[in-house]
Amino acid sequence: MTAATTEPAPLQPVASHPATGFWASYGQAWVRTPGSALYLLAVFVLAMVSVSLLASLFWTGVGLLILVIGLPLIVLTLLIARGFGVADRFLLLLTGQPGIAEPEWNRDAPEATGFWVTLTRPIRNTHYWLYLVHGMIVNPIISTISFTLTVVWLSVGLGGLTYWFWGLFLPRNWSSGDGSEGEWGHYVADFMPWLFGGWSSWAVEIALYLVAGIVFTFTMPWVLGGLARGHHAVAKGMLGRWESDELAAEVRAEAAARGAAVHAEDVALRRLERDIHDGPQQRLVRLQMDLAALERRAESGDTDAAADLARDARGHAKAALDELRALSSGVAPPLLQDRGLAAALDAVATASPLWVQVEIDPAVDRAVSQEVARTVYFIVAELMTNAVKHSGATGVTLRASLRRTPAGAPTHLDVWVVDNGRGGAAITSGHGLEGLRERVAGLRGVLVVTSPVGGPTSVGAHIPLTALP
Repeated sequence: MTAATTEPAPLQPVASHPATGFWASYGQAWVRTPGSALYLLAVFVLAMVSVSLLASLFWTGVGLLILVIGLPLIVLTLLIARGFGVADRFLLLLTGQPGIAEPEWNRDAPEATGFWVTLTRPIRNTHYWLYLVHGMIVNPIISTISFTLTVVWLSVGLGGLTYWFWGLFLPRNWSSGDGSEGEWGHYVADFMPWLFGGWSSWAVEIALYLVAGIVFTFTMPWVLGGLARGHHAVAKGMLGRWESDELAAEVRAEAAARGAAVHAEDVALRRLERDIHDGPQQRLVRLQMDLAALERRAESGDTDAAADLARDARGHAKAALDELRALSSGVAPPLLQDRGLAAALDAVATASPLWVQVEIDPAVDRAVSQEVARTVYFIVAELMTNAVKHSGATGVTLRASLRRTPAGAPTHLDVWVVDNGRGGAAITSGHGLEGLRERVAGLRGVLVVTSPVGGPTSVGAHIPLTALP
């Protein structure tokens, strides 16, 4: 029994309009200020530790290059520099700036192995050297500048606003060079009588500190935020991911997908060969023997025996035909070519002896290529067969849907086969689910299996329909 339904489009949340205006943006800047201040103080400590450790190790390694120990020491320095760079990128998350993507640390071909290849890999990767320059030269310089400005703004801003309290605990007089004593607020009042005429020295000091505190506190989000953005820009350029990293990752992913697809096809062909040998071939051999015996009986005039042999031969021919049809379901039926993936999946569900609920997006036929359609059909047919043979299920849900971008373009095909059987299925080397995973990997996709003991079993194939970044 099948029930064809179309999954309704999910409701889209109403986009909230962020508050605009000077005070709204200023408030948002203040929200990020504590994290920026914490980062600017912490990164200075990190930079001082990194420059001390990296410079010592690196120049020691350079001096020992004539010996065997020099090269491993330089490699160790590069690995430590990577660690300091990763720590800097992690601390930058405190500032509210976007995260910096991890670069490609291994650009070697998959077959490139060996002791010297592994040892010299950091030396042959530019990212390691940029991390070293960042941790040993660039970050200490910019961190010293930003730390100084951060301390000034925090101390003047917060100290000026609270001077009326903590200034009470300071000595009020100071000694001048000629031995006289005085208060600096008194001299300011004498210098600007038009502004501070009649004010006490203590009142002048409080007023000036308060003005400085207000100015520095008001500008603190912009100053500290600007310093944090400067650190982020430098880190993004030196510690981030490049376009060439994307190309290298794409090449490796394509190579891995191609290898998985080739292995999956090889396993499928060997299995098909074994199934043909054990099934239809044996039936056809038996049919050939029965026809030969039938010929002898017919020549001898034993019509009853000939009729029995004819009936047996017809039974073997029918069994061979049924087995060939079952094997052809794992290749590609004409229905898939003529009417598309949705109709072919519905036919698989109809042919199943189990109750099947079908939920297929009719748009899959327009979005899915023939290569993807053949693989998805094979996967679904195999999973439906497994549900019948091994799960003990009474019902199955077959769902195929598209993931889309906000603009509506399909990006992934998600296919789920969920049965209400006993569960306990797992991907094991050399077994059916492993072959299905390799088939999905050949399309740069992922096979997900969730099958707790007691059921239900959910197997999902998630296949990208566009080139991955």
